[in-house]
Amino acid sequence: MFTGAKVFTATKAKDREELGEVLTRWLRDNPRAKVLDKIVTQSSDNEFHCLSITIFYELAAA
Repeated sequence: MFTGAKVFTATKAKDREELGEVLTRWLRDNPRAKVLDKIVTQSSDNEFHCLSITIFYELAAA
């Protein structure tokens, strides 16, 4: 059972390249968050490409 979900998403190429670092920074800033599952989604249309990483986590006791 998870207690939270966090979505990281980007559409611009530079932002997509940095998405992993953004997620890593969030994890570093939230050390009580234990990732239980993740979903990586890519979608696109004629003009835009979107990358999303959704993590499901539980908070460890303080």
